[in-house]
Amino acid sequence: MHLWKKLALAALSSTFHIALGQHVVNLGGDGWTVSSKELNMSAPGHLPSQVHLDLFAAGIIEDPYFGLNDFNLRWIPDNNWTYTSEPLKGLVENAQSSWLVFNGLDTFTTIKFCGHFIGTTDNQFRQYTFDISKALSSCKGDPTLAINFGSAPKIANAIADDPNSEQWPYGPQQIYEFPNRWYIRKEQSDFGWDWGPAFAPAGPWQDAYLVQFGRQESVYVLNTDLDIFRKGQINHFAPDQGQPWVVNASMDFLGSLPIKPSMTIQVKDIETGEVLESGPIENVISNGQTITGSVTIDADAPNLWWPTGLGKQNLYNVTVIIEDSEKHAIASVTKRSGFRTIFLNRLAITDEQLAQGIAPGANWHFEVNGKEFYAKGSNFIPPDAFWPRVTEAKMQRLFTAVKAGNQNMLRVWASGAYLPDFIYDIADEYGVLLWSEFQFSDALYPSDEKFLENVAAEVVYNVRRVNHHPSLALWAGGNEIESLELPLVEDAAPDRYSFYVGEYEKLFINLILPLVYENSRSISYMPSSTNNGYLWVNMSAPIPMAERYNNITSGEYYSDTDHYNYDSSVAFDYGSYPVGRFANEFGYHSMPSLQTWKQAVDKDQLHFNSSTVMLRNHHYPPGGRETRNYKNTSMGMAEMTIAVERYYPIPNKDNSAANFSAWCHATQMFQADMYKSEIQFYRRGSGMPERQLGSLYWQLEDIWQAPTWAGIEYDGRWKVLHYVARDIYQPIIVSPFWNYTTGDLSVYVTSDLWETAHGSVNLTWVDLSGNPLSGNAGTPQSKRFTVGGLNTTQIYATQITDLTLDDKKNAILVLSLDATGILPNSGGSHTTFTHRNQVAAEFPNQLALVDPGVEVSHDEKGGTFTVEAKKGVSLYTWLDYPSGVVGYFDDNSFTLLPGEKKTVRFTVQKDDTNGKWVKDVTVRSLWDQTTKD
Repeated sequence: MHLWKKLALAALSSTFHIALGQHVVNLGGDGWTVSSKELNMSAPGHLPSQVHLDLFAAGIIEDPYFGLNDFNLRWIPDNNWTYTSEPLKGLVENAQSSWLVFNGLDTFTTIKFCGHFIGTTDNQFRQYTFDISKALSSCKGDPTLAINFGSAPKIANAIADDPNSEQWPYGPQQIYEFPNRWYIRKEQSDFGWDWGPAFAPAGPWQDAYLVQFGRQESVYVLNTDLDIFRKGQINHFAPDQGQPWVVNASMDFLGSLPIKPSMTIQVKDIETGEVLESGPIENVISNGQTITGSVTIDADAPNLWWPTGLGKQNLYNVTVIIEDSEKHAIASVTKRSGFRTIFLNRLAITDEQLAQGIAPGANWHFEVNGKEFYAKGSNFIPPDAFWPRVTEAKMQRLFTAVKAGNQNMLRVWASGAYLPDFIYDIADEYGVLLWSEFQFSDALYPSDEKFLENVAAEVVYNVRRVNHHPSLALWAGGNEIESLELPLVEDAAPDRYSFYVGEYEKLFINLILPLVYENSRSISYMPSSTNNGYLWVNMSAPIPMAERYNNITSGEYYSDTDHYNYDSSVAFDYGSYPVGRFANEFGYHSMPSLQTWKQAVDKDQLHFNSSTVMLRNHHYPPGGRETRNYKNTSMGMAEMTIAVERYYPIPNKDNSAANFSAWCHATQMFQADMYKSEIQFYRRGSGMPERQLGSLYWQLEDIWQAPTWAGIEYDGRWKVLHYVARDIYQPIIVSPFWNYTTGDLSVYVTSDLWETAHGSVNLTWVDLSGNPLSGNAGTPQSKRFTVGGLNTTQIYATQITDLTLDDKKNAILVLSLDATGILPNSGGSHTTFTHRNQVAAEFPNQLALVDPGVEVSHDEKGGTFTVEAKKGVSLYTWLDYPSGVVGYFDDNSFTLLPGEKKTVRFTVQKDDTNGKWVKDVTVRSLWDQTTKD
């Protein structure tokens, strides 16, 4: 069979690697032992894995996620652990050279092979290779591999105690549980965060291989940088969409190239099988252990990749082969990629934009394939404290929820871990853009030469590794460094502020920015997640990017925004929300559901302020290794409690578990309402002078079962938030804005489409029994509208006192939108859009609620559920389902008028009940929060 045919059959995932002339042994599997000499303890081990997981699998410890085990198991990270392989069999005896390849070791290791010292590692995020030829040649019998993992918390403390280590003033360095995380290149949230535990795990968390070379001219590909960009493209400028495409392939390898190597390429459409490009690669250059070349493809030849909602996710298999002088293939890599440009526009506002009514300052928005779009989404945190159990199946379920939630972008938050390729693969398929960040957050970091060298290797490896993914949208240096840490250090040490700014620039601008630009022409870079943009970029200057910092002018807009305010009295005050070009982070915490709590908490602890529930709430974090900081955690619990008491009926049920469940649900209603209020405000900004073009709320998903900001719970269950965000992220929405301090009420229609849309909104005032108010309370029954592309329009404005409302507590305005518009890249065909919203002139706990008589029935044949309100208006209508199944309804937390029937379908993602769950689906409304049963 011809090599191309073999490759076509093999290229079923985004990355496929053929190693020719080598013997490759996968070191993964069960043939390992994990042990601690100090503790006189051992257990069967695995690779990839981490110590907690192997001890749990062996029955030595309980589930790390249960109860207070995040505190009780700290003896594990406080000790060293060794992973030892079984004797390795089947190795080549007379290999020219032999190598160990580790794709991820967490974090500090000493490696021995056949008893010989091989080397050390000190960075969780790097790929390491070691030449073991000499050790293998002197080995007696079958060799073994031993990897000793040092205690990361103890090593971090030792570095901090070294008098030569850099020190910072108190304040900027955010300590959650374990201190001194900033000294080491390990997942920073492993040391605790305000939404997760501090397990500080250790172990071989990614794949490892033993590679042997049997001939002189042979290479093993370690990493491949596939960069697809428009000719002449520069990272911080808008690419010319009329220019041809450049496909640059750069491969890092072990082994040795032939004297005159060449490269060939094939670019093949995955859907149609059409070959877009096939033949030799030009400008082949080898430099050290890297070989690079490129080809040019006509500007309009490829089918473009678009984010979800903006077009198709067209993907191509790109196969690159290294050949010797006789045209024999010596290595081959196939990567799945796509043709798109993605650009973060932070350029100055132009005269043309000023003429359109956009306020002066600088842009801050994304452009894909030359088109502005509204970024809708959330922030992605580590989905588990232990990455080896983050499975492809679980991530498929999560990204299904992301796409179903009308989200087109996730911000991959700094201080988790760089995502594995399979998550980018899923994002490529689903059309979800991933704003990706380097792993630095909420602290200042060292700038000594050794630290910077370590970071440089980490940056180069990861930039090159994921660059081929069309879902990759941005590289950011870190989280909140410029917007939070630098101001904190200015307050703590004003006389040293300029010094610390210089240290920040040394890492995030002088080091990382050039490394990104050298390895990617296709991706923009900014030094910190929230910032005011830059004044200029000059790669020849000592500092290649001059950040704007506070060099801003009143009345102008430059930045994205990061907003938290835990004073719930202003949660719905639009004047308290920041006005900027893009909202990258905002939110408020809530409790998970009772079903999720039961996964991790004993039955007798299932009440709101039990010791276990309180201590699993890490907002506010202990601020050190103290395990019983009730003072800090009680502040976070109080914020949720006060928010519920301020706006919603206070649960007071006779049954303790039911009351706990009602309280959890109430916190979720507040969270969802607050996010809805804020997202509506930001989306309306697309047509305001700030020209606001993105909202990414904090946060998408949970790392464990606890109170957090998440919209999706640990096992995949949707909170109220994810349903409400799904609704308010629809392409065209109608949004009420009620100013409860002035009584002003306005209604806007907002569209994310690129073309003008037309339609009407019905405005209907009813009482809580569902009866129409006389004369519609002085409000027009219907309003026609025209809304421009990526724009908003006001359709109605009034003052509550000008309306004929006999009782504000017994009135609600229902808004129903019908519109026609053209979806982007849909060929010009018109689509019908609907949206429903509502507003009252009182907060929910002041409304004169009536029992809506809401009921649910199941159509077994059709697989649907029908909800009906028989007596009154059903507010916050909530369908719930039992444990044992994971999935989502196609609508939830909606309003029903009496006599209305709503049919919804449940998408099953995982079912351990054999379908029995349908019998236990329930429905409730805001009214049920007031009842005793």
